[in-house]
Amino acid sequence: MARYTGADCKLCRREKMKLFLKGSKCEGPKCPIEIRPYPPGEHGRGRPKETEYLLQLREKQKAKRIYGVLERQFSNYYVEANRQGGKTGENLLSLLERRLDNVVYRAGFAKSRDMARQLIRHGHIRVNGKKVDIPSYLVTEADIVDVKTKSLEMTPFQVAKAENGERPAPAWLGVDGERMRILVHSLPVRQQIDAPIQEQLIVELYSK
Repeated sequence: MARYTGADCKLCRREKMKLFLKGSKCEGPKCPIEIRPYPPGEHGRGRPKETEYLLQLREKQKAKRIYGVLERQFSNYYVEANRQGGKTGENLLSLLERRLDNVVYRAGFAKSRDMARQLIRHGHIRVNGKKVDIPSYLVTEADIVDVKTKSLEMTPFQVAKAENGERPAPAWLGVDGERMRILVHSLPVRQQIDAPIQEQLIVELYSK
């Protein structure tokens, strides 16, 4: 499957904000967006006319890049969100938040979603006692996510255990940092999702 393999920092610069794709590097002064706070490329310093369509498109691209999903995946999430009852935009964010790679990242077990995806693909994460190596797996209420016993001594998880609590987990997740276990208390609602996304703009884009 095709996936972006370029520099993550260029994506942040394209959206003119930190998307926290590189973990701790994003927190320091060496973050490229601190040095060059304008889009990459020859015309990065230009001022394109910000049309309504451009704003909607940029919001969709931002959401895709934050959660690390491809265009077709994102479209499928939108179709599913639109099929559900309630507000489509909020349903969309809830689906994205429920991805297993996002849950592992939100719990503080990985420095970034990219790192979380790698840990999952390598078979270090279990859901309800069974190995799950699909980053897009959607957790549901009362699911228990934990680290495989044989993997607990690995450096990434030892570091995560030592830094337990430094990055607060969202209210819909219960995190036991010592046992490297996550309990999904409930499905996430908009008030519990701190992603800097204006989901209504995405809905308007797909509604055209």
